[in-house]
Amino acid sequence: MRTWWGQLKRDLEAPIEARGFGTGWFAGFFGILLAFAGLSMVVALRWPNWFAMPELDVIRSSSAFRPLIHVVLIAAYALALLSLLLRPRKALGITALGLALGATILGGAAVQPQETRDWGIFFGVDFFIVNMVATGLMMAPIERAFPRLATQRLFRPEWREDLFYFLLSSMLVQLITFLALAPSTYVNTHWDWLNGVRATISAWPWLVQFALAMVLTDLAQYWIHRLFHRIPFLWGFHAVHHSARTMDWLAGARMHFVEVVLLRGLTSLPLLTLGFLPSVMQAYVGMVYVYASLIHGNLRGDFNRLGRWIVVPRFHHWHHAIEPEAVDKNFAIHFPIIDRIFGTCHWPDSRWPDGYGVPEQVPSGYLAQMKYPFVRRES
Repeated sequence: MRTWWGQLKRDLEAPIEARGFGTGWFAGFFGILLAFAGLSMVVALRWPNWFAMPELDVIRSSSAFRPLIHVVLIAAYALALLSLLLRPRKALGITALGLALGATILGGAAVQPQETRDWGIFFGVDFFIVNMVATGLMMAPIERAFPRLATQRLFRPEWREDLFYFLLSSMLVQLITFLALAPSTYVNTHWDWLNGVRATISAWPWLVQFALAMVLTDLAQYWIHRLFHRIPFLWGFHAVHHSARTMDWLAGARMHFVEVVLLRGLTSLPLLTLGFLPSVMQAYVGMVYVYASLIHGNLRGDFNRLGRWIVVPRFHHWHHAIEPEAVDKNFAIHFPIIDRIFGTCHWPDSRWPDGYGVPEQVPSGYLAQMKYPFVRRES
């Protein structure tokens, strides 16, 4: 098993010159991607009580969903075989073939639900696929087309950790949502004095509500984000996010579980308690998922003027910079004017950071990073 994983890791991290068309690398990579997506969809259909989000049932029950699985698995088989034919190293093709076979053995596109004891608990396998399609399959090609660092690869150092964070945050969406909604549930239940505000905001035009949601959420994000930098115990959690030494769309997924719950629970208070229309909330959440990947992305463009008003990748890259001049700067996620008002804006013309990360030694590996805030010693 260790030998196979080592070969797969070596193939995925192969230098750019070894990935050209005709080498079988792209066939193997996309074969794995499609096979994993197909397997995940089959698992969600076979054990819906355990591995599927109820909110995505409308997608799973559509007439096009099973034919889509069939096409995805056929494409995965074809790409796996093509990679096996073209590539001297067979780890990519064998992995894609194994995943596709696993999906077929479980029932493929014709899979039927299995009886399971419904405890009301599920793991969002289908949500992970939706997330990957909405962000990864969009951002990865954009980064290839408009990279700031053209030599930076998709499978750069630390990619396994960040992909695991991405997977786990999707799989644990039910638990994270339950915990993150606790503050807003309490406010909505006990703060009846906000009813007048809720009635007023809900009557406003949709675009006005959406703009206000962005402003209020960014103000909440700014101060909570700043507290994570200023309070030593909270910084231990946030240091995990800042420990990424490479910036791309996947780096934004590296967040300690405790920070995810606290940050989402507190920054979403204005959005969830002030009477915004459900469609406004849904649109804002969808936008933030994509926007967070965008501002962490390996994307070129200085945007000296636009970046004074809207957070662009270079603005947020300075927040992650290792340079002393950028420490505790650029906390806003939408509007840099908030940082300018409170004296935390760092926006040098046409300059990018020389490096990313934190001075302290944050350990590698998911479990070690989950433990880190509780064993961290202040320097």
